[in-house]
Amino acid sequence: MAAGSSSSESNEANSKWLDAHYDPMANLYTFSSCISLADLHGDGEYKLVVGDLGMAGHTMRLKVYRGTGLASESTLLDLPAAVATFLMDQNEPRTPAVAVASGPFVYVYKNLRPYFKFTLPPLDANPLEQDVWEQAKEDMIDPLTLKEMLEGIRDKAEIPLSVRSLRFLAQDVPAMENFVNLHKGQPIKRQTVITCMSTLKKNMADEDSVSCLVIGTESADVLILDPEAFTILAKMTLPSVPAFLDVLGQFDVEYRVTVACRDGSIYILRRDSKRPKYCIELSAQPVGLVRVHKNIVAGCSDETLQGYTQKGKKLWTVYLPAALMTMSLLDQKSRGFQAVMVGLANQEVHMYRDKNLVDVIHTQDVVTSICFGRYGREDNTLIMTTKGGGLIIKILKRTAVFEEKDTSLGPPVAQSIRLSVPKKTRLYVDQTLRERENAVAMHRVFQMDLYRLRLMAARAYVKALESSLAPVTSTLQEPLKMNAVVQGIGPTFKLTLHIQNTSAGRPSINLLVSFLYDQGLYAMKRAFFKAPMLVPGLNYPIETFVECLSDKGISDVIKLQGTSPRPTQGPHCSGCCDWT
Repeated sequence: MAAGSSSSESNEANSKWLDAHYDPMANLYTFSSCISLADLHGDGEYKLVVGDLGMAGHTMRLKVYRGTGLASESTLLDLPAAVATFLMDQNEPRTPAVAVASGPFVYVYKNLRPYFKFTLPPLDANPLEQDVWEQAKEDMIDPLTLKEMLEGIRDKAEIPLSVRSLRFLAQDVPAMENFVNLHKGQPIKRQTVITCMSTLKKNMADEDSVSCLVIGTESADVLILDPEAFTILAKMTLPSVPAFLDVLGQFDVEYRVTVACRDGSIYILRRDSKRPKYCIELSAQPVGLVRVHKNIVAGCSDETLQGYTQKGKKLWTVYLPAALMTMSLLDQKSRGFQAVMVGLANQEVHMYRDKNLVDVIHTQDVVTSICFGRYGREDNTLIMTTKGGGLIIKILKRTAVFEEKDTSLGPPVAQSIRLSVPKKTRLYVDQTLRERENAVAMHRVFQMDLYRLRLMAARAYVKALESSLAPVTSTLQEPLKMNAVVQGIGPTFKLTLHIQNTSAGRPSINLLVSFLYDQGLYAMKRAFFKAPMLVPGLNYPIETFVECLSDKGISDVIKLQGTSPRPTQGPHCSGCCDWT
């Protein structure tokens, strides 16, 4: 027990975070898109606003936390898709409103009281569907025929069926007639729902400036709403349904809307553009989207974290140790430090600065939502909710400093630094054009020079063989292999002669080695050697030193003479080889 307590104390001392609060029974079930921090009463004390999903889709509530306790809660009619806090006007006191996206509605709360409800505009219904229901209204077709016709429309038509038709197709045959009699007199409505929501500054970049709501819908549209009248200021269409939003800029000046969609792609929308300007294809379905400075960081379901430029160029990929559950931005404004916080399925929270892992937090349960910012009167507060409904609050130590280098094992950071490649000059462009225009002639010149080089090398090789300048000696009657190595830059050189017996199993004995040289040019420390018995296959080095006596740079050959006396064969035999 003592060892365990001392280990936990040392880990806490080395940690950059203070454990402020942990409530495993808080009953908070939410995601990162449904939590926000805001000064709701203008008193300088920031509170936590949570859109609680409840248990099994029941008891959905809008909860507000102050400190470690629940301050207030309001009942929600449907599951919340996103929660955002924003300033609607410049009136004093400057208290932000709370927007809760739920189904096709945006519920706006002012001073935590219902203020306004915005409804998404209805979509155009399928004309074939309307005609079929009109026939059913006039009793021209029976319910079974209606079912067959609606199924044919559903399989072939580009416009999806309305909720009424889909509910009718899910009915059993006995209940179809009652369903038709109940609904055939009502007009057909096709309503979309909200999938994600964010905020966009109206005309100023200040923190306390008026903001617009940016909404992503199931009909693959992005809407920007006026903060006061809640009319649609701009509408943009995407190729797929948006899942995550990130907005940068001001509506009246210039802005970028980065959208991660269900088709596994990221689309970037700009001001006055009805269609996406850039498209980024991800390796898997997106799990989260964060913008760090001018770069885009996306978390994918294949356990990777990928960084891109705002024009779609891929910068890096980080492979995570577990499945990614949620992600958010850590913005330490006092130090100008930004990082990506990633909640993993192995009960860890990793923080990445670009591709470098700068910190790891171990939690008591799997984190499902994460938020960093000012809470209460503390600027750097980390708030997390867990899969079991727990609430974790940590405070960043004032002495904590995140290192720029990667704390994990792997290649050094310098390996990922991009080289400073110079820009293309006019000369480079002209040379490139010349190579394109004269490719055939330049290739022929190159081939001709290559053939000349090969010819010169062949002639030099033949000359070396003829003058016995090759480093490998010719053999004597003894099956020997000799080569010499010269070391040094002068005037004293080290000459090493390597001798090897190449016979199958017969040793060489009584071998005498002598060096012949011009004594006016060279002085040799030892010019005569008696080699030991040469065992087949072994290499025997013989070393001596040569001193050059001429100061005019004159060189000459040094000849090697080897003799092997054989009394049974009469006169001895010898072989020579030369070096310069």
